[in-house]
Amino acid sequence: MSRNNGAHAGSGATENTAAAAESAATSAKTANTATAATTDASLASRAKQPKKNGPKWWLISLIAVIVAVAVVVGITFAYAKDDKSDSQTTASASKTADTVTIGLKLTPTNLDIRNTAGSALDQVLIGNVYEGLVARDEKNQVVPAIASSWDESKDGLTYTFHLNKNMTFSNGDTLDAEDVAWSINELIAKQYHDADALAAVSKVEAKDADTVVITLKTPNSNLLWILTGRAGLVFDKDATYDLKTQAIGSGPYTVAKFVENSSITLKANGKYWGDHKAKTPTVVVKYLADDNAAVNALKSGDVQVLAPITETLAGPFVSDTDNYTVKAGNGTDKFVLAFNNAAGSKLADKRVRQAIRYAINHEEIIASRGGADKALGGPIPSLDPGYEDLTGLYPYDQDKAKSLMAEAGYSADKPLALTLTYANIYGTELGDQLRSQLKPIGIDLKVNVVEFSTWLQDVYTNHDFDISLVDHNESHDFASWADPTYYFGYDNKDVQKLYAEGVAATSDQERDAKFAEAAKLVSEDAPADWLFNYRITTVTAKGVEGFPFDLNQTVLPLYNVTYTK
Repeated sequence: MSRNNGAHAGSGATENTAAAAESAATSAKTANTATAATTDASLASRAKQPKKNGPKWWLISLIAVIVAVAVVVGITFAYAKDDKSDSQTTASASKTADTVTIGLKLTPTNLDIRNTAGSALDQVLIGNVYEGLVARDEKNQVVPAIASSWDESKDGLTYTFHLNKNMTFSNGDTLDAEDVAWSINELIAKQYHDADALAAVSKVEAKDADTVVITLKTPNSNLLWILTGRAGLVFDKDATYDLKTQAIGSGPYTVAKFVENSSITLKANGKYWGDHKAKTPTVVVKYLADDNAAVNALKSGDVQVLAPITETLAGPFVSDTDNYTVKAGNGTDKFVLAFNNAAGSKLADKRVRQAIRYAINHEEIIASRGGADKALGGPIPSLDPGYEDLTGLYPYDQDKAKSLMAEAGYSADKPLALTLTYANIYGTELGDQLRSQLKPIGIDLKVNVVEFSTWLQDVYTNHDFDISLVDHNESHDFASWADPTYYFGYDNKDVQKLYAEGVAATSDQERDAKFAEAAKLVSEDAPADWLFNYRITTVTAKGVEGFPFDLNQTVLPLYNVTYTK
């Protein structure tokens, strides 16, 4: 495995070498012009001398020499002045800013990444402030981080990690295998966030300062990916600080200031040990929950990056290519229209669930949102292991939908009353569209838009719903379809068996095949409809480079970001 110091193997970011090439060409041209001027002056000073035929020939010759020297000096000075003026103008016109301000949407309530749920913390802290034993790149693949390489035993039970040398935390403390082992053992012992993902771990040991060994009770093909998240973060075992408002990590940035529900200011870590040193001294993350306020902040220059921007509001920036770059990036967000599969529910009848899937016009929904999202026919998105294009299982077919509803005893004249419950953070448009699309097949859909806290209580906790809508943005989260206690109550023993076999696989190929087979069974059963794979649309102002577009709602490496004014 190749060595790659730092938290990310790549940025998936914008690249712009044209400006650099143009600058180089301009410099070369300026240098050649100055040289030509000096050469011409030298030739002038060597002009043909007057004949020595008068008593004052020496005086005339001396005057000529003085004039020539004056010409040389004057011209050289003039060109030097011009060169200096040009370089000053170029420098002032393309000055790299000391600060980049980024507008994000989901705000963390505190910085305690060990105890506080929510992807907002992962987004800003992992890879920037805290680093893990391993990391993930913009393609969602596992790459080296604190560990430069690792070995896996043939039985899949032992992972040996070889650490980088000369690592330190931002407070100057040495980072070694003891910190790694302590961090993971502490997470398991105190059941910090994501500890359940390490249920298969038997022990974590520091064999020496540069080697960590993780031993499993049973194989877990997801272990490496799990360690790219919170479960694999490495903390300073000797440091004391308030995790809710402060952070001591080993990444390229430190937290200089945290204002709850408002902003986080990141400063370059002067003690950073890796290759990914911060290119911009200060990065300010502003949290802008209101879409219109976020757009205005970008227009006014208060922020140089907006991630995400609502696709329907991106039009003015798309057309203004001189000042902005707009791009949709791949991600693992899945907008899931989940059905209550519990026995006795209105959707226990598979024919009704299938009819709903046939009745939904996914292309129409995606187009209404701006067209950036991708159709998704099953529970695994394209960046996760086991992905297979399943969009052909339930193509848009209203006649088929009506036929299935008729078999179940429903029609437009005798509709089935259902309620769609979802949080108000997703707006009302999706509910309106679904109600319109399902009405012709004999479903009277009531749309109930509630506060997110209400959704958590009624739907997620109490399982009191008919249909729900939520953005499941987690990667590698197929386990929820193998868990009958999860809020949509899907219970399929074949799926559970295949998922368990995939987790226990000792090769990626076997794992992916098992997951793909399980995902197809899930989609065929229609316990939900996957409306679309949400793709994040990001806008960057002219002069911003190095900002990642793919996966930037969960993995947001900022070390490479620069802004040239």
